[in-house]
Amino acid sequence: MNILIFGSSGFISNYLIRDLYAKNNKIFGFDLKKSTNTLLVLDIRKKIDIKKLPKKIDLIVNLAAIHREPGHKPSEYFDTNILGAENVCEFAEKVKCNHIIFTSSISPYGIEDKLKDENTTPCPNTPYGSSKLAAEKIHIGWQYRDLKKRILTIVRPGIVFGKGEGGNMSRLVKLIHKNFFFYMGNKDTRKAGIYVKELVNQILWVHEKQVKNKLPKIILFNATMWPNPSISDYVNNIKKIARIKRFVPSVPFWFLMSFGFFFEFFFKAIGKQNPFSPVRLRKLVRPNLVKPSFLIKYKYKPIYTLNSALEDWKKEDPEVWS
Repeated sequence: MNILIFGSSGFISNYLIRDLYAKNNKIFGFDLKKSTNTLLVLDIRKKIDIKKLPKKIDLIVNLAAIHREPGHKPSEYFDTNILGAENVCEFAEKVKCNHIIFTSSISPYGIEDKLKDENTTPCPNTPYGSSKLAAEKIHIGWQYRDLKKRILTIVRPGIVFGKGEGGNMSRLVKLIHKNFFFYMGNKDTRKAGIYVKELVNQILWVHEKQVKNKLPKIILFNATMWPNPSISDYVNNIKKIARIKRFVPSVPFWFLMSFGFFFEFFFKAIGKQNPFSPVRLRKLVRPNLVKPSFLIKYKYKPIYTLNSALEDWKKEDPEVWS
C-alpha cells in the first residue's frame, strides 16, 4: 500500500512507520520538522500541494498536532489542529484517498472526575481539547460525504509513553531515579495511559478490521489500559523495574502550588518554561478515568501489561531509566 503520514517526525509516528514498513508498505512522510521519516517539509496549516506522488494513495494518517499543555498560545492549538484537519481532508478528496486514520486525544472529554467512555458527551475545557474535538468533526464530515467508500479511524489515546515521549512519564521515571519524586495527595489518582507499541497495534488492528468489513466504516475508540492505573501503580512498577527501594514521601498539594505560582513569575521573568507550572501540577492530581469500551466490546487482546510495557520501554531507552 501507498501510505501518506502527516506528522511523520513525531513520537507515535516513529513506531507506526516501523510497523507499516514491516508489512511492506510504501511510506511517504510529511512534517514541519525535518527527520529521517520526513520526505518533504510541509506545514499542514497551509493548503497541501504535493506534486510527486504515486497515482494511488491507499491511506492517509494524520498525526500532525500541537499538543503540549502548557507551552503554546490558545490560538496555536486551533491554527494547527483545525486548519490541519481541514487541509488534510481536502487533500484526501483531491487525491481520491478513501481511508484516513486520525489521532485525537482524551482531552475532548474534559476534566470531570466521572468515568468516561466513547458514549460520553465531550466537554473540553482547554484549547487543545476543543481544537481536537473540532478536528474530529472535520474528519467525520469528510467520511459522511461518501459513506459507502470512505473508512475513518479516530483514536483517542490516554497518556502515551515509551522511547521518545519526552513528557510527563519520562519526567516521572527520572524524578524517581533522582529521589526527587513525591506524592501530593494523588497516590490513588487514576491516569488513563497506554504504551506506544500497544497504541500502534490497536490503531492498525481496528483499521484492518474496518478494511475487511468486520467493523463499521467509521470508528472512534479510546486507547487506554484497563483498569486505568493509579499514580502509585506507575510509581511502584517503575521502582520495581529500576530496582529502587527508596521511600516515596507525600507533600501537601497546597504547599506545592504555592511554590508553583512563585516559580511561575520567576521563570517568566528569565524567559524559560516553569518545570513546576501550576497547570502541570493540577494535571498530576486530576484523575483521567477513561474506559476503552469499544476495544473491550470487540475483544481486543492487549499485548502489554503496565509492568511489561515499562520493562520493554527500559530495554529500548536505557538513558531515561538511568
